[in-house]
Amino acid sequence: MEAIEEMSFEASLVALEDIVSKLEEGTLNLEEAMVLYQRGRDLAAHSQELLDTMVLRIQKLTANGSVVTMASDAIKDGA
Repeated sequence: MEAIEEMSFEASLVALEDIVSKLEEGTLNLEEAMVLYQRGRDLAAHSQELLDTMVLRIQKLTANGSVVTMASDAIKDGA
């Protein structure tokens, strides 16, 4: 398994989606499910950290230092 700290946001998201699929199947034994659940939590935390870092970078890039807020619909649409 790839070290989480070295994963890009996109790779982390793909790995997290894979874990969710495996957990939803319900075919894992308890130990396997717990290991995957913990990795999923770690991936989610890593992804959030990467997003938080990007938000800070965007805030620094604004011309007058004001915070740029996007509507959730715009974020979903990739705007």
